[in-house]
Amino acid sequence: MSDAAPAKPILFFDLDGTLIDSSIGITRSIAYALEQLQHPVPDAEALRSWIGPALRTSFLPLLGDEARVEQAVALYLERYGREGWTEHQVYDGVGEMLDAARAAGYRMAVVTAKNEDNARKILAHLPFGAYFEDVIGSTVDGRLTHKVDLIAEALRRFGLQAAQCLMIGDRRMDIEGALQHDMGNIGVLWGFGSEQELREAGAQRLAAVPGQLPGLLVA
Repeated sequence: MSDAAPAKPILFFDLDGTLIDSSIGITRSIAYALEQLQHPVPDAEALRSWIGPALRTSFLPLLGDEARVEQAVALYLERYGREGWTEHQVYDGVGEMLDAARAAGYRMAVVTAKNEDNARKILAHLPFGAYFEDVIGSTVDGRLTHKVDLIAEALRRFGLQAAQCLMIGDRRMDIEGALQHDMGNIGVLWGFGSEQELREAGAQRLAAVPGQLPGLLVA
């Protein structure tokens, strides 16, 4: 009978609202897209609620037409790819959180609804970017856009079962996506989702600050 300890789960981290505060780049790029389409821009609070869901999901109720939605997504990506991806900052304590997880032997990847090319550019410029074995993000054609599908793609790339992984994120989509795969999850409270949103989505554990998260990995 083997006494080997069970393998640690691979940690799937959301990006926006979990590792970085990307609100400026995202909201300015949404506003740019709507302005180019001569559509009224929602107020700042409403725009912040767009951070997390797939872009098409947020644009469709506003624009009401799939062709205009695709125009809006293209315009958003135009500005975001040019300058929006630089408009972010790392949350205090996230670097130390990732250092601790890495030192404890956890493997890590990023699973984000952000366009994959832009997500890779951001990670390449972050001091801890090399900690992540892969970055799984949305595709321009919309084939991969919702978190449940992005998690499925991450599992495919790693050749893993859901039980071998743990999803960590700040919005209900992260929690719901994980639960649809019967995957464990941790909600974080320093991002764009509220405690109520995460609890109602079914968060199994909550971290109020980055420093709490390493302890929850072994809870």
